[in-house]
Amino acid sequence: MDLHFGDSKPTDDERAAVDAVFGPPQSSWEGADRCDADLRWARGGREARDRRDLLLPGLHAINDRIGWISEGALDYLCRRLTVPPAEAYGVATFYAMFSVTPRSATVLHVCTDLACAAAGASALCAGIESRLGRGSGVSVERSPCLGLCERAPAALVVKSGDPVRTAVSAPASVEAAVLAASAPDSAPEEEPAADAVPQAGQPSLILLSRIGVVDPSSLDDYRAHGGYTALRHAFALGPSGVIREVTDSGLLGRGGAAFPTGRKWQATASQPDHPHYLVCNADESEPGTFKDRVLMEGDPYALVEAMTVAAYAVGAHKGYLYLRGEYPRALHRMQYAVDRARARGLLGDDILGQGFAFDIEIRRGAGAYICGEETALFNSIEGYRGEPRSKPPFPVEKGLFGKPTVENNVETLVNVLPILTMGAPAYAAIGTPRSTGPKLFCVSGSVEHPGVYELPFGATLGELLTLAGVRKSLRAVLLGGAAGGFVRPDELDIPLTFEGTREAGTTLGSGVVMAFDDTVPLPRLLLRIAEFFRDESCGQCVPCRVGTVRQEEALHRIVERTGSDAAPDIALLREVGRAMRDASICGLGQTAWNAVESAIDRLGAYE
Repeated sequence: MDLHFGDSKPTDDERAAVDAVFGPPQSSWEGADRCDADLRWARGGREARDRRDLLLPGLHAINDRIGWISEGALDYLCRRLTVPPAEAYGVATFYAMFSVTPRSATVLHVCTDLACAAAGASALCAGIESRLGRGSGVSVERSPCLGLCERAPAALVVKSGDPVRTAVSAPASVEAAVLAASAPDSAPEEEPAADAVPQAGQPSLILLSRIGVVDPSSLDDYRAHGGYTALRHAFALGPSGVIREVTDSGLLGRGGAAFPTGRKWQATASQPDHPHYLVCNADESEPGTFKDRVLMEGDPYALVEAMTVAAYAVGAHKGYLYLRGEYPRALHRMQYAVDRARARGLLGDDILGQGFAFDIEIRRGAGAYICGEETALFNSIEGYRGEPRSKPPFPVEKGLFGKPTVENNVETLVNVLPILTMGAPAYAAIGTPRSTGPKLFCVSGSVEHPGVYELPFGATLGELLTLAGVRKSLRAVLLGGAAGGFVRPDELDIPLTFEGTREAGTTLGSGVVMAFDDTVPLPRLLLRIAEFFRDESCGQCVPCRVGTVRQEEALHRIVERTGSDAAPDIALLREVGRAMRDASICGLGQTAWNAVESAIDRLGAYE
């Protein structure tokens, strides 16, 4: 691709897909049929440049309708937005769910990440490829984590068209996956969100109390079960009162960094520059993580309410929900909830008659783990490659569109509702003094009852695994996902708190707890982790771009070596790991060595 437009033309379907997002072009400058009136001048160039943030929705529109993005379609999209084609090509090739080369209209994504790998994903892929063969009209793609770890192995079907159709097969068999790919509309309906919550219906639940109890599509049912009580409390307290409650509750971010939420909100609210923005990070792509998906599928109005409370507190009138592209049901549920809330006056210009204006726009990701990093997410929304920014300035000063921005993940925001309804002191009394409130844990792997569990901070790893029914031949437990660390079966007394896991030399991360029995080949698992980080590195900084490749190469040599000493490669791994940890721009490179290091030092993986 060049900086200049080429001679390729869009097909009628490609043009219709783009026009469905932007409306018909107003001049030949934007791609309309040439007429005498606009031969010598063009209209709308400045306005088009201001819509650069619609590049990602435009790429989705083409990919959804056609199945891939041709040069002619990309050229037409770029004309509509006055974006150089080379830049748009860089964005389109950044995301795993897009293709700039022809492929079948139906794509079958088969997860090969940790939980699915342990559940036989390799054999599943081989069986599907053998059954479908060439000329089947289905492209089979081996995919990173699909966020369906409690039902591993998993597959996702995307069939392009108008409208695009999707189907989930999980737990997937060869027959079920092939059937879903052949006829997505006739695939069995996906299991209710409550099936992913083994504790569903228990009176002790706080964050998960409505899942399996209320109809996720019914706003009236949500309000009958306490919905919008927190927002009314927020309006009674005022913005500063809400921030004070959140600060006094001790709420720490649940996305992994554990930053105090009240401090982040206060820092944003106090910025004189306007407008302020709120961004909900629903792009949970850490292998083993699926709690946010369950919340959005099972209790979508809770997130709408929580985002409204947060926006009121920080003075934001526009919010963005950045949602994983691999979550079609969550997208449908959240879009319906936003539309219903808007229709009932719970979003819009005058919420609950309080004179506060706020609305939510949903933006789909397209398969990029790095976009879970907040500044990479901002770049993605703005229509650029999802690469992290250097900090400072921090997002509370200059975030989305260069304005003060609060970014929280789904679980963090949903925690704000019980803080306001029960009060900060009662919330802070749950858990431990430094890790307050309830926490969601995503348990998968070698357990009898995988799913999302809610426990107060301070419960031990052993207590959680007992609830999930851990198998007796436990080999290791991975805490925090691919960016976390392994612990041994004799370390199950570790308290599940931010400080407790830190003191034990590991991390809680976003709440991933993945158990592996002695049938899982640990060296192959570590190699898969290394492959994941190599694929997901954005390549912006040298330590991560080169280090993740060298890490994978060393682990390949160790796995394939027979009878020779692994010590030289382990020494190389340590050197590369230190360089990535010390010098990478963002958390991806800084944590890419964690799981491998813990497996070597705590589990003796290569002894």
